[in-house]
Amino acid sequence: MATWHKAAETSALADKDVIGVEVGGEEIAIFRLEDGYFATANICTHQFAFLSEGYIEKGCVECPLHQAFFDIRTGAVVEGPPEVPLRTFPVKVEGTDIFVALS
Repeated sequence: MATWHKAAETSALADKDVIGVEVGGEEIAIFRLEDGYFATANICTHQFAFLSEGYIEKGCVECPLHQAFFDIRTGAVVEGPPEVPLRTFPVKVEGTDIFVALS
């Protein structure tokens, strides 16, 4: 069963596409895309790198370490050496609070 945790406020992403936060002991990247907010694991599945330090383009995040691309909405590997997709998390916004569900 998933538990909702407050992860950030929408103002934290007002002028950014992504932020890194720790929620319930998990390193999470929260993304602001044109169709809403999304959350994935913040650590690349190939080598240790924070995806919140990566480049965002066309709904994907580029790992800053080795240029792998992951789909932000699904976590799928789009390009590069990783073989394991990113873990994704349900997100909901209530007022100005962004919540992430952890199981």
